[in-house]
Amino acid sequence: MTTVGDRTNVTSPPARPAWIRNMPNAISLCRLLATPVLLAAALQERSLLFAWLLLACLLSDIVDGLLARSLRLQSPFGAALDSAADILVTIIGAVGTITMQWPFVVAHAWQLELLAALFAGEVLISFARYGRLSSFHTYLVRVSAYAQGAFVLSLFFWGYSAALFYFMWIVSCISQLEEWAILAVQPTWTSDVRGLYWVLKARTTNGTQRAGRERRG
Repeated sequence: MTTVGDRTNVTSPPARPAWIRNMPNAISLCRLLATPVLLAAALQERSLLFAWLLLACLLSDIVDGLLARSLRLQSPFGAALDSAADILVTIIGAVGTITMQWPFVVAHAWQLELLAALFAGEVLISFARYGRLSSFHTYLVRVSAYAQGAFVLSLFFWGYSAALFYFMWIVSCISQLEEWAILAVQPTWTSDVRGLYWVLKARTTNGTQRAGRERRG
């Protein structure tokens, strides 16, 4: 699963107590610290503990993003911390699915392999291009993360749903392809870019403004 947050330094937030300013990052850190327990539950095939802890991780990802946006506490550090926790939860979620839902994995091997390749490729290209995780946090990635979380939790609590799986898979593949496209056109690391449309729009606007300054010069 790919889980999502929303952290970038857009505006200067009003002065607040330190415990409020650090709350989104503290939640992300707690999610990061929970990953060893989540991994142990996956490897020991403790499905109930795994499912409930995974649910807590997914809910924490939603909460820290909402807090960061609503309180204007976005920051590059918060975006990086959130992305690191998300990637670990995603990988461990895949490990748990493989260890405890093997018949499902075998039945949908090529779809899962394609999605894993898109995900891994995006991470590798991001490190090669920016030296860090992309942290784009696009709208499509958020939707795909919610869909992935809903499907995996449904798989563990209630069993396989073909409709939910294919919806999750299609949205997830499209979101990863969009991230590949953003990597191709975004020259510098920028978090929370919303989507390819906004990246291209910003490039067009910046190009127009630069051309205007050159003409005036």
